Amino acid sequence: MNTAALTWFKSSYSGSEGGDCVEVATQPAAVHVRDSKTPTGPVLTLSPTTWSEFLDGIAR
Repeated sequence: MNTAALTWFKSSYSGSEGGDCVEVATQPAAVHVRDSKTPTGPVLTLSPTTWSEFLDGIAR
Protein backbone atom coordinates (compact mmCIF):
# COMPACT_ATOMS: atom_id res chain seq x y z
CA MET A 1 0.00 0.00 0.00
CA ASN A 2 1.21 3.49 -0.83
CA THR A 3 0.52 5.40 2.38
CA ALA A 4 1.80 8.65 0.82
CA ALA A 5 -1.45 8.81 -1.17
CA LEU A 6 -3.54 8.83 2.03
CA THR A 7 -4.82 12.00 3.72
CA TRP A 8 -3.39 11.99 7.25
CA PHE A 9 -4.88 13.85 10.21
CA LYS A 10 -2.99 14.59 13.42
CA SER A 11 -4.66 13.82 16.71
CA SER A 12 -6.58 16.76 18.18
CA TYR A 13 -4.68 16.08 21.42
CA SER A 14 -1.31 16.72 19.74
CA GLY A 15 0.26 20.02 20.66
CA SER A 16 2.30 22.33 18.46
CA GLU A 17 5.51 21.61 20.42
CA GLY A 18 6.12 18.27 18.69
CA GLY A 19 6.54 15.28 20.95
CA ASP A 20 4.28 12.25 20.81
CA CYS A 21 1.81 12.60 17.94
CA VAL A 22 -0.50 10.11 16.28
CA GLU A 23 -1.81 10.53 12.75
CA VAL A 24 -4.81 8.74 11.29
CA ALA A 25 -5.94 8.22 7.71
CA THR A 26 -9.41 6.78 7.12
CA GLN A 27 -10.80 4.86 4.19
CA PRO A 28 -14.15 3.08 3.87
CA ALA A 29 -12.65 -0.34 4.66
CA ALA A 30 -9.65 0.60 6.83
CA VAL A 31 -8.23 3.02 9.37
CA HIS A 32 -4.47 3.61 9.22
CA VAL A 33 -2.48 4.85 12.22
CA ARG A 34 1.15 6.05 12.31
CA ASP A 35 3.65 8.02 14.38
CA SER A 36 3.87 11.54 12.95
CA LYS A 37 7.58 11.70 13.79
CA THR A 38 8.20 8.71 11.49
CA PRO A 39 5.87 9.16 8.50
CA THR A 40 7.75 6.57 6.43
CA GLY A 41 7.76 4.08 9.30
CA PRO A 42 5.31 1.30 10.10
CA VAL A 43 1.57 1.83 9.75
CA LEU A 44 -1.03 0.02 11.83
CA THR A 45 -4.09 -0.83 9.71
CA LEU A 46 -7.38 -1.65 11.43
CA SER A 47 -10.93 -2.33 10.35
CA PRO A 48 -13.35 0.50 11.10
CA THR A 49 -15.08 -1.75 13.66
CA THR A 50 -11.83 -2.49 15.49
CA TRP A 51 -10.89 1.22 15.47
CA SER A 52 -14.28 2.13 16.91
CA GLU A 53 -13.93 -0.50 19.65
CA PHE A 54 -10.43 0.80 20.45
CA LEU A 55 -11.72 4.38 20.78
CA ASP A 56 -14.62 3.23 22.96
CA GLY A 57 -12.17 1.35 25.19
CA ILE A 58 -9.84 4.29 25.76
CA ALA A 59 -12.75 6.68 26.34
CA ARG A 60 -13.82 4.75 29.44
